[in-house]
Amino acid sequence: MNYKIITKYIRDLSFEIIDSKTYFLIEKDIKNYRFICDINSNKIKENILQVNVNLRLEPKEKNYTKNIHVSVELASIVQIEGKIERNELEKIILIKVPTDIYPEIRNIIIILFEKSGFKKINIEEKINFLKLYENKKNQK
Repeated sequence: MNYKIITKYIRDLSFEIIDSKTYFLIEKDIKNYRFICDINSNKIKENILQVNVNLRLEPKEKNYTKNIHVSVELASIVQIEGKIERNELEKIILIKVPTDIYPEIRNIIIILFEKSGFKKINIEEKINFLKLYENKKNQK
């Protein structure tokens, strides 16, 4: 293993339901939304990075009115061990760290929905970050 997650913290969290009508329709309307995952990183100092993974709920169609806003961004402070090639660093940032922390982000979102009275919110158990990475590489 070429990296170690030193610590993680919730960098940003938002859970908004705009009104009571939306609240009562969420379980029916949730099928019109999908979860989007964004990843970015920045160098803190030599061999130390911050990797931010954001999971947010977005309407499937652009013209669909967004009545609920759910977004959780988890920041991970990552120590890179030894000298590694750029390609390997990219895989750590875009595949390995997100794979490691996704269950925690998913849990946070499930807790937010449960504490708001929703028990039937289905969020993918896992995201195949390797497949997403390879698809993106093949598009270039």
